[in-house]
Amino acid sequence: MRAIGKNLRILAGAPLAAAALLALTAGSASAAIPINKPMTGKATYYNDAGYGACGTQINAATQMLVAVPRSWWTSANPNNDPLCKGISVKVTYQGKTITVPVKDQCPSCDATHIDLSQPAFARLAPLDKGVINGLTWQFVKAGLNGKAVELSEPVTASTIG
Repeated sequence: MRAIGKNLRILAGAPLAAAALLALTAGSASAAIPINKPMTGKATYYNDAGYGACGTQINAATQMLVAVPRSWWTSANPNNDPLCKGISVKVTYQGKTITVPVKDQCPSCDATHIDLSQPAFARLAPLDKGVINGLTWQFVKAGLNGKAVELSEPVTASTIG
């Protein structure tokens, strides 16, 4: 009789555990990165060194990279976020275009504001400008060689693997 009661409690608890697991993973799996969807916004630059949000060493004073707004991150642990799995940002301003890998998060940026590394910003405008308004940027999937690849479907946690 005790074994049956114990098994019933385990069986009754299983759906609750499954529901909790689905609730925890649904946000990251369903939130899509809008690949190849141009956005108009602004860019600033930074030159911090240390660990970026993707968990790797960065030096924004010397490396080509970008920090994207917190609102685009979908995982509680940013190291595991889909943005850290081969996603870059293609930025166009006044006829110049650069593509830089996502390596960091910008907690103070709104959804269309990106924070470029110092050398990335310098390829688009003089550093003394400080802020570039009216640029176009979009998320792109980087290929094995690091170059941007055009995709027709949104990238989600489930499609990246």
